[in-house]
Amino acid sequence: MQKTNWHTLGVPESFQLLETTANGLTWKEAEQRRLRYGENRLSEGEQVSLLSLFLNQFRDFMVLVLMAATLISGLLGEYTDAITIIAIIFVNGILGFLQEVRAERSLASLKQLAAPTAHTVRDGKKATIPASDLVPGDIVYLESGDRVPADLRLLKCQSLEIEESSLTGESLPVAKTSEVVDDPHAGLGDRRNMAYMGTMVTRGKGIGVVVATGMDTEMGLIADLIQTAEDTETPLQRRLEQLGKILVYVALAITVVVVVTGILHGHGIYEMFLAGVSLAVAAIPEGLPAIVTIALALGVQRMIKRRAIVRKLPSVETLGCATVICSDKTGTLTQNMMTVQQVWVNGQYYDITGNGFEPEGEFQLSGKKVDPGKRADLKRLLEIAVLCNNAELVNETGDPRQEARWTVYGDPTEGALLVLAAKAGCTPEQMARIEERLDELPFDSNRKMMSVLTRNQAGQMQLLTKGAPDVLLDRCSHMLIDGKAVPMSASLRKAVMQANESMAAGALRNLGIAYRPITDPKQISVADPEKGLVFLGLLGMIDPPRPEVYSAIAKCKRAGIKTVMITGDHQVTAEAIARQIGILPTGGQVINGKQLEAMSDRELTERVEDIYVYARVSPEHKLRIVKALQKNGHVVAMTGDGVNDAPAIKTADIGISMGRSGTDVAKEASALVLADDNFATIVAAIEEGRGIYDNIRKFVRYLLASNVGEILVMFLAMLAGLPLPLLPIQILWVNLVTDGLPAIALGVDPAERNIMQKRPRNVKESIFARGVGWKIVTRGVLIGVCTLAVFWLAYSEDPSHLIKAQTMAFATLVMAQLIQVFDCRSVEGGIFSRNIFENPWLILSVIVSALLLVGVIYIEAMQPVFKTVPLNIWDWVIVMVASGIPTFSLAARRTANRMVKRSRVAYNR
Repeated sequence: MQKTNWHTLGVPESFQLLETTANGLTWKEAEQRRLRYGENRLSEGEQVSLLSLFLNQFRDFMVLVLMAATLISGLLGEYTDAITIIAIIFVNGILGFLQEVRAERSLASLKQLAAPTAHTVRDGKKATIPASDLVPGDIVYLESGDRVPADLRLLKCQSLEIEESSLTGESLPVAKTSEVVDDPHAGLGDRRNMAYMGTMVTRGKGIGVVVATGMDTEMGLIADLIQTAEDTETPLQRRLEQLGKILVYVALAITVVVVVTGILHGHGIYEMFLAGVSLAVAAIPEGLPAIVTIALALGVQRMIKRRAIVRKLPSVETLGCATVICSDKTGTLTQNMMTVQQVWVNGQYYDITGNGFEPEGEFQLSGKKVDPGKRADLKRLLEIAVLCNNAELVNETGDPRQEARWTVYGDPTEGALLVLAAKAGCTPEQMARIEERLDELPFDSNRKMMSVLTRNQAGQMQLLTKGAPDVLLDRCSHMLIDGKAVPMSASLRKAVMQANESMAAGALRNLGIAYRPITDPKQISVADPEKGLVFLGLLGMIDPPRPEVYSAIAKCKRAGIKTVMITGDHQVTAEAIARQIGILPTGGQVINGKQLEAMSDRELTERVEDIYVYARVSPEHKLRIVKALQKNGHVVAMTGDGVNDAPAIKTADIGISMGRSGTDVAKEASALVLADDNFATIVAAIEEGRGIYDNIRKFVRYLLASNVGEILVMFLAMLAGLPLPLLPIQILWVNLVTDGLPAIALGVDPAERNIMQKRPRNVKESIFARGVGWKIVTRGVLIGVCTLAVFWLAYSEDPSHLIKAQTMAFATLVMAQLIQVFDCRSVEGGIFSRNIFENPWLILSVIVSALLLVGVIYIEAMQPVFKTVPLNIWDWVIVMVASGIPTFSLAARRTANRMVKRSRVAYNR
């Protein structure tokens, strides 16, 4: 259907456009429309077969390289290597396949939000039909507890309230009306005469006409956004692909040069072919994807201990380079539990402590604890808050031996009043014994009040009322001051309004409390009984920030990460919360959905750096914000818990959902789920992500420096016209021994202490940046030169003992790499900058690798296979000195430079 601003149309105009009446459609007309508009379902888009998803995992460039390496290893007779590589390819394919299957479940979860049945009118009679059979023009009846089955233009409302937080992000149920909303640009949360598919009726009754079904609904729009949202390739994936291409091209080029040079110097073609192929296999670190997967998987296990569940392995690393966290407010930064934080009564402000629905807290006056039971006016206000209430405060555990878990059944506002009273020891059970409830005037969106008639033990009756302060004040003729009802003067009215404005400025949602003595029960049946009330006080409530959010946001700032609040809630509330928890700095901008709608994509991209809070926004707005940040080069993490967050979560570089309060749709679209809904867990995830990426850089540096050394020793030997310093089987053994356990142990290295004091790395940064490329070249060159020097020294001493010279070169190459692994533990420092015993796994892996080297040299059965001979003590002295030069010489140079800098600083002082 063509997009229509139904909220701006009156009921007659809506009926006319939909060609329907208050009596609904006939069965025949409904069937014709169902054929025209389709079923009231959310489509899943084009389905990809499971086989195609699986085969797609093997089209990656690095996977193709690994397959080529498998073929080469098989040709060399290295079947163990070939089987290992095949296993790596298959395991990676399975992991990727499972991740994609799980990621695409979001639409299935979204469909579960659709109502199974609907109460409508067909042929002038009420009927209950499958919600999927609804069509535009149908009349739908809503009652408390119903899930809205389609998008409706409301026709009649009787105290109707609908909870829309999963769609709009607004924490409170919305009072609905049938009146026209004139603003054509009103956001979803401000369209009070509309009810949307998938939202829940929490109070009252209503009648509406269906204006959109299926994919034409607002929920359908979100489904379409999820389908069309592009899966963003992670920085880690981009870097590994870049690294794979560089390695293959460079390795193949150098290998060809080595082979050609060897042949020109008289070596046999077959001999050089085998040597060249061995070099190619050694130069391409086929274990790299496996080590990356292992490092990420171990990081995931650590994340689980810190209450974060990772659904996609690369997301851990991606979060480590996040520059912006876009966070939903309700349920993410706040507790999603309305809480009374301030009470104004008898001209005094009482502050209330405590968190969430826990009935524990203090009443404080000027910072000092007071007993509300000893203050008559405050006590009466709390009693009215309990009596004029239909909610329930329940301990879900039900077992006094277990820790209580409190929840509210009913309206969140009324639940907050029960919690407030419970903190003072006032409960519904206690009040029921003192004061009997006789009748009720339910809340109405026009009156904006609710009243109950009660009778106490002395037989006295009162009308107890709560409602919007400004409306309630107009109906009050008196005000309770020090236990006495005094006439409402202009000064008293001004004091109430000033208190209301003061509390509202602190983002508190205020509720007024009043009462009226009733001498005759018939008084409540008159046209307007809520007159001549005695004003008692104000209750200020808010969905409070999570206690741990303050420190979490401060840590993000220190780590150079910007936090942005994106919410469907009101601008004043959002701005106050953002300022309170430290998101909004001095000069930071706050805009709402209307202002955002008026901006072009280009203007938003230019202004997005200065905006910290977005209020009253829609799902499309969230997508625009994420994309604008990405255009400016940011790595964006998007957190949220509602259906409305899912498209932006999927589009962001990393999507984060809430495990407890989050909808299934948000969870399935996300890469990371916070099991405790704790914003602080994101900080832990960032720390893990940074540590994992550093570890990946460490073993990439280690592997490539080792491979450079292997290639260089062969290349220089061929240029010098020397015999082969390493045999093909020895090259493959070096590759197996040094690229295995030590590299994996680097992947579990503890993070450096200052990791959260650094700014996020540039998303465009190469994996070789910040000196890594230079370290790879320098260490690799030194390893190659020292290995060749040992070979030349031994060979020159006795050319007839070529095998001994090759054995010494073999041992030098392995030991140089095993010593170098400790130098790689520090990203910026060297071998002496970190405690060697911090990583016992690394020490163990080096010992095992060294024993494997000793085994092929001294075990007689292995000597013919690897063409080795036993070495004496002096041979080992030469080997160990040469092996240590690449690492310790550079460490000495670094230490000397540091001492020179310190002396210069001291001299300048």
